[in-house]
Amino acid sequence: MRPALIWLAAALLLLPLLPFFPHAFARGWFFPSLLPQGWSLDAWGYALSPTGGLLAALGTTTLIAALASTAAVALALPAARALGQRAFPGRGAMLMGLLAPVIVPGLAVTMGLQGVLARTGLTGTIAGVTLVHLIPVLPYATLLLTALFAGLDQEEEAAARSLGASPAAAFTRITLPALAPGLAAAWALGFLVSWSQYAPTLVAGAGQVQTLPLLLFAFLGSGRSDIAGVLGLVYLAPGLIVLMGASRTITRALPRPA
Repeated sequence: MRPALIWLAAALLLLPLLPFFPHAFARGWFFPSLLPQGWSLDAWGYALSPTGGLLAALGTTTLIAALASTAAVALALPAARALGQRAFPGRGAMLMGLLAPVIVPGLAVTMGLQGVLARTGLTGTIAGVTLVHLIPVLPYATLLLTALFAGLDQEEEAAARSLGASPAAAFTRITLPALAPGLAAAWALGFLVSWSQYAPTLVAGAGQVQTLPLLLFAFLGSGRSDIAGVLGLVYLAPGLIVLMGASRTITRALPRPA
């Protein structure tokens, strides 16, 4: 019964994505026809050409998502360790404060930062867009790693310290390997959150940083549903690859059932 429910949930999640497939290979598809009038790879040829901009946007989107998720995990590690393993005044308020960028609309936060980006010359740059993407990515990484640190056995690192290991050596050789599945999950979650950003990229990029979400919406707005179908399929692929890689890492780290 449980596998059937899992497959049903997966089917319901994928159902809205099915129209991308016929649109990506259609040559003319007009209402009220249930199927396209013909099939063609012309949309793929245009999208993959320098004029279509797919490959350039794919590289830019991947680079920004990788940078934002890596920076978020690196910044979240010390904060998550303190929040997960230390008791101090204001800890609860700090945890609630981490949710502020998630609760406040991203566009409002980005508009507030636009002046800062303009003064520092980061508007319209990959660095500026990456910094803006850190706003929604960092809370997820910090909260996830905080939960992992809270459940981590601190005795093992303390034992390594008692045997003469330095704090850095004990952390890198004992704690980090134990956190590896959680780090992979936090990185993958951050990558997917950054990957899907549209409005912050539009504002911070000032039209000079072209990512897949921006390109996809541009072709949808121009009525080119065939090229939008191609972009939609390509847009889904890297996210699925990252998610599958992270889930495999987590699965390998889990103990096998007896």
